[in-house]
Amino acid sequence: MRYLLIILSILFVTLTSANADVSVGIGISAPGVRVGINLPAYPRLVRIPGYPVFYDPNVSGNYFFYDGLYWVFYDDNWYASSWYNGPWELVDNFDVPVFILRIPVRYYHRPPAYFHGWRADAPPRWGEHWGHDWEQRRNGWDHWDRKSAPSPAPLPRYQQNYKGEHYPKAVEQQRSIQTQHYRYQPSEPVAKQIYQRDRDQRGPRQGDERGNRREDRGRQDR
Repeated sequence: MRYLLIILSILFVTLTSANADVSVGIGISAPGVRVGINLPAYPRLVRIPGYPVFYDPNVSGNYFFYDGLYWVFYDDNWYASSWYNGPWELVDNFDVPVFILRIPVRYYHRPPAYFHGWRADAPPRWGEHWGHDWEQRRNGWDHWDRKSAPSPAPLPRYQQNYKGEHYPKAVEQQRSIQTQHYRYQPSEPVAKQIYQRDRDQRGPRQGDERGNRREDRGRQDR
């Protein structure tokens, strides 16, 4: 009887795990700030109605996609990445795009404790939480004409081909793959900065290097 109970327990755990939501493990590592997201594969992104933002209903974390970047809210900070599993870059609270700030509370699958009691269909009360200075500098972030919302950025579905051990962890490799498959150019200032930093870390493209070598040879021949 005892062995039967053990077998039934194992079967129950197996079935429960198979039907459970995808788990997201988030942690901070040093030096620098990194957010570790453990997604087994490319997320199932669904658009939030009326917003140019996507989320994954099965990820048990505050995980979104907007303006060509993935966004994670963790430990009272926002992080962004051009790839679904990072590496992640810390974004200053003053620079977070308004459409990320406007995401309704109900789409935060791991809301912080101070969200308690806030309306599920309204955005978090960032000004109340982050203070007067933030509210003054970001005045009007929660006022907008829903009819004028921009179209969402196309999803970088090419990343579906990269998971597990095949996921590119180096920024240089990520940018090289992205340049081949994703032509979208972000509109948000902070997104543009992250894209540019990625390019700077990647260095000049192979064609640029050949052009530079030809230019150097031309100078030597003069």
